[in-house]
Amino acid sequence: NLRPCEKGCKNGAISMGENKKASIDIDKCISCGACVYQCPFGAIMDKSYVTDTVQMLRGAERWGYHVYAAVAPSIVGQFAPASFGQVVAGLKALGFYGVYEVALGADMVADQEGDELVEKGELFSSCCPSFVDYVEKNFPAQAAHISHTPSPMVVIGKHIKAVDPLAKVIFIGPCVAKKKEFRLGKTMGAVDCVITYEELNPLFESKGIDISVLQDEELSEASGYGRAFAHSGGVSGAVEQSLKEKGIGKEQFDLKAVPCSGIEACKLALLKQGKGLLEGNFIEGM
Repeated sequence: NLRPCEKGCKNGAISMGENKKASIDIDKCISCGACVYQCPFGAIMDKSYVTDTVQMLRGAERWGYHVYAAVAPSIVGQFAPASFGQVVAGLKALGFYGVYEVALGADMVADQEGDELVEKGELFSSCCPSFVDYVEKNFPAQAAHISHTPSPMVVIGKHIKAVDPLAKVIFIGPCVAKKKEFRLGKTMGAVDCVITYEELNPLFESKGIDISVLQDEELSEASGYGRAFAHSGGVSGAVEQSLKEKGIGKEQFDLKAVPCSGIEACKLALLKQGKGLLEGNFIEGM
């Protein structure tokens, strides 16, 4: 019988040996994190960067750099009943020099991916590192369709460092795949560390910060379309809006988006695209 972790891995990267010990095939693993949440024994864990974050925050004053938090769009509502503005205030209380919305980077990505889609006629989104890894490992012949635009995390990291040469950037989001992405050479050192929401909460607790009583500090840098990247179909909607703002209507280019949530939906869309049967020209893989 398959164990929960084997069932949870839709890419077949986990197998059980004769000694009943599970092993992960790194050549198949796309770092989606499904196994971490599926394993009922907690035997599989993502690498924690909490210590790295603490050391970075502590070293800022001594070494003269500025640590920025880049928060994913999905952070809204994650720490209820505290508001998003209270989370921002809590991050500054932790010692972050400033806070940026990755949704601003998402707006930039939508703008660039829209141009690239019109130019190429067919495109796969590049926002989700697990989807990109999945295509490259399982559909290499179609990998050329992956957008050359970096992910919102990378784009906002580059933006922050362009604005402040003393910046170090810590991405905070829901996805363990980002912990692999920020260490890839193609991210150009845009981000220095990644932690998840689960890791942020104990940081608040360790400093005795009750974010629910803090005064709101609002951020209004990004559009609603950039913030919607957290939802399936959000990337497609933002790209469509970008084309409209540039005056590119259906007469010039007819966007036919195929939002895919989960590996199985992505696989089906890629199989159809490879055989010329996909009724779409933009696969949004998440």
